[in-house]
Amino acid sequence: MRFQKMCLIVGFVATLVFCACGDECGPDPTDWSDWTGGCEDDDFGDLETGTTWQWQITKDIDTSVDVEMYDVDLFEVSQDVIDELHDDGRIVICYFSAGTWEEWRDDADDFPAQALGKTMEEWDDEKWVDIRSTEIRDIMEARLDVAVSKGCDGVEPDNMDGYLCNNHSGFDFDGFDQLDFNQFIAEQAHDRDLSVGLKNDVDQLAELEPCFDWALNEECFAYDECDKYEPFVSAGKAVFSVEYVKDKAKGEDLAAEVCGDPSIEGFSTLIKHWDLDEWVISCD
Repeated sequence: MRFQKMCLIVGFVATLVFCACGDECGPDPTDWSDWTGGCEDDDFGDLETGTTWQWQITKDIDTSVDVEMYDVDLFEVSQDVIDELHDDGRIVICYFSAGTWEEWRDDADDFPAQALGKTMEEWDDEKWVDIRSTEIRDIMEARLDVAVSKGCDGVEPDNMDGYLCNNHSGFDFDGFDQLDFNQFIAEQAHDRDLSVGLKNDVDQLAELEPCFDWALNEECFAYDECDKYEPFVSAGKAVFSVEYVKDKAKGEDLAAEVCGDPSIEGFSTLIKHWDLDEWVISCD
């Protein structure tokens, strides 16, 4: 999930403006030329540019949306729903958080205390995890095994950019640690014949594109960063993008602004509510 870092702008006089953001984060690094990792790209698991989709990870799944791919919650979706989607010819992608601990998950007690960091902003029941931890990686492998056992065609690992300063993870891992962890997740998924997408992590897209089969972004239009997905678009890989509304009544207005904009050319873009329920407006 993605969060906007908010600044308080206070006007003192017409020519004097102060911005107090409440942290000391400067620009995050974007030069990864010293990274010694990397993947050999192949066509396995790739979802093609223009793949239609529905993203629903809360409430009872509405299986009637006419799309090629459904993205659903790994733990909450029932086997009956997965089987129904498959019978209808859908691709089933299963969501889980790779970068955080969630207290309501069945495997929450498996996380070692020393690998739990700070609570996520706006999510009191979720904490960042130390992606360098062997125990954390073992848990993520077990989650991928669950995806296989339930018949998921692929996975959407979330919270793959905990290294960013304004996420305040509570750990000192850096962007190179993040690259290594994200590559690890991609390789473990492929070892299990699962397609895998890169969620957000927009400043490491070029380095990680060969490792991942598609990408998913939240609010690149709002953040003016859709152009960063050029490596995925050029590779013919799907870019699934979402722009959010707090009020569903304003969905059509946002769609009129977003859909057809040149910045999302080649994307599969949805307008969704933050609850990620069945409500959707598609730009396709």
